[in-house]
Amino acid sequence: MLTSKRLMAVVLIAASGLFGGCAVNPVTGKNEIAFVPESQELAIGQKNYGPYRQAQGGDYVVEPELSQYVKSVGGRLAKVSDRKLPYEFSILNDSTPNAWALPGGKISINRGLLVELDNEAELAAVLAHEIVHAAARHSAQAMERGVFLQGALVAAGVALGGTDYRDVGMAAAGVGAQLTNQKFSRGDESEADAYGMQYMVRAGYDPAAAVRLQETFVRLAEGKEADWLSGLFASHPPSRERVAANREMVAKLGNPGGDVGQARYQNAIARLKRTKPAYEAYDEARTAFKDGKLDTAMAKVDRAISIEPKEAAFYGLRGEIQAAKNGDKSALKDLDKAVALNPDYFRPLLVRGYMRQEAGDTGGAERDLKRSLSLLPTAEGYYSLGNVAARQGKESQAIGYFQKAATSSSNVGKAATKRLAQLDLNKNPARYVATAMGLSKDGYLVVKIANEAGVAVRNVRVVVGPKSINGVRKQIEFGIDRVLDAGKAVQVKTDLGPMSVSKARGYGAVVSNAELAR
Repeated sequence: MLTSKRLMAVVLIAASGLFGGCAVNPVTGKNEIAFVPESQELAIGQKNYGPYRQAQGGDYVVEPELSQYVKSVGGRLAKVSDRKLPYEFSILNDSTPNAWALPGGKISINRGLLVELDNEAELAAVLAHEIVHAAARHSAQAMERGVFLQGALVAAGVALGGTDYRDVGMAAAGVGAQLTNQKFSRGDESEADAYGMQYMVRAGYDPAAAVRLQETFVRLAEGKEADWLSGLFASHPPSRERVAANREMVAKLGNPGGDVGQARYQNAIARLKRTKPAYEAYDEARTAFKDGKLDTAMAKVDRAISIEPKEAAFYGLRGEIQAAKNGDKSALKDLDKAVALNPDYFRPLLVRGYMRQEAGDTGGAERDLKRSLSLLPTAEGYYSLGNVAARQGKESQAIGYFQKAATSSSNVGKAATKRLAQLDLNKNPARYVATAMGLSKDGYLVVKIANEAGVAVRNVRVVVGPKSINGVRKQIEFGIDRVLDAGKAVQVKTDLGPMSVSKARGYGAVVSNAELAR
């Protein structure tokens, strides 16, 4: 019999054998166990980079030259990094001061952080920090810790009796879904600070900017400014200890000085600073819209447009407000403008597709919704596309779309479950009405019938008998003589028995019929 210590040793060895290998960290030079190969890092970053940007406001496209400027600063640093990756840099259209890196060197910085920085060296400090997170495999290591723990649990489950592990969710919600806002360890943050400053020196920037940046972060954190606390601080918590460590690192580097680029940076973000009030009004409009204050929301978004008339997000929001107020053609006009200004952002396409579907324009709706889903898979998009397919008489396609939407636990997911039942219940009742088996105290089979269809059902019939390769071989069949409401269950004691537990395990039950209770 294995002791607990020996069992754990077996578990760790099994997990290491399944996933592990030794590698030298390209940044620190330390030997470490690497479970995630570089090919998987690159694949995860590539797969998630687009959807994550979409989910966080999309790219800031008003000023292509500003995006190019940030890419040039990032490229200058990437050239001197210790690990050559396909680095990419983007600006997200979000007011929250934040920046993040995915495995494989996919890096984003928010519009809201750019306006808080003072010079190019501070921008370099942010980007170098994120480059190190990617180059030193910090995100991959966080994944590995999760994989290792899961691997250990699976191995222990095999040894101790079995556990069921399931990964349920929409696209882009599996491995790596929390990587952009994860809390790195203190060691990871220290490494990203220290090696990031070394990268700054190699690229010719003044590393003292990293000290000034952390001092600003600490001051804002101590002031508990809400926007900052919900942004960069969530994943990169500042502290006075980090300021002191960064200052020591600058001294260790010999106080080299270097490029600061204040005038260059201020010129690059001049328009962003000038239009900051527009984005503040837009954020206030979004809050008012969410709270149902439509007139306030409209006034705020109109002010935003008057300041920055080339921002697609403003017209997209105004279109949603118009649709909520009266759903007239003015809403479509604003959504058309939003799509024209930024054809690569999912939200206005999704809303316009929904409106076209409601108006009976199934062709236009289908184009918009498919394009929206290609940018960011959403329950709303799949649900609306299911309705389009159903209206076109494409029942099998509609069922497929509703099935995808139904994986969401949102209200839209629940609505999709109901639509599925309406289309598919008669053909596949066992998908929506579940069964479970048990034994009564006197040894007779008991069947539990649970309605998971999301709608009330009637005329439920259940087949019970020995399990076979094709399912259940009918021995008895019974019906439920009542309407079974959504989420409700009943238990039926059969006349099969008495029998032993081992014999009962050879029996199964399946729902053979169920109808909507209209």
